[in-house]
Amino acid sequence: MSISMAWPDWLALFLQYMFLSLISISGAITTVPDMHRYLVTQQGWLSDAQFNSSVAIAQAAPGPNVLFVALMGWNVGINAAGGVEAGMRAWPLGLVGLAVTLVGIMLPSTTLTYFATRWGHRNRERRAVRAFKQGMGPVVIGLLLATAWVLAAANGAASSSAPWHLWLLTAVAAFLVWRTRIHLLWLLGAGALLGALGIV
Repeated sequence: MSISMAWPDWLALFLQYMFLSLISISGAITTVPDMHRYLVTQQGWLSDAQFNSSVAIAQAAPGPNVLFVALMGWNVGINAAGGVEAGMRAWPLGLVGLAVTLVGIMLPSTTLTYFATRWGHRNRERRAVRAFKQGMGPVVIGLLLATAWVLAAANGAASSSAPWHLWLLTAVAAFLVWRTRIHLLWLLGAGALLGALGIV
């Protein structure tokens, strides 16, 4: 995929990720639906496959889950340099894209978190602080469900015509996470095995 980007586009990408940083509750993964809207639907800078693979690879890799943002920026930069066909000549722009998105998503939230945490710790007994903490739970769950829906829809799994075993597997995994103490890595491994066997 090859796209054309001028410096105002890079600035717009940086500002978009700064904005997403400020509305990300419980991590950048909750803003995936808006990232998809901006990068794939609105701007056309990434394909659905590039978007989904950026999220999947980063989530499977060890380390912070915010790495998917860096992979999205990398892919935007590679596409701006002429696509994968450009070879190593595309790497400098890939690194620019990586830096733009990663700094954009990290800078505002890190700064805000630092100052808000200090204030919240000093005022942790206030009724408003306790109410805010309790109210964030449903918001986070809703944002995570929206993220799951966007990723499933891009693969055709969110439609009513999706195979029944995918819905059953989702329900079983959700139940196991909710009601047992099975480590998530075991569930991820089981999912990888089912995928390797071609079941899902």
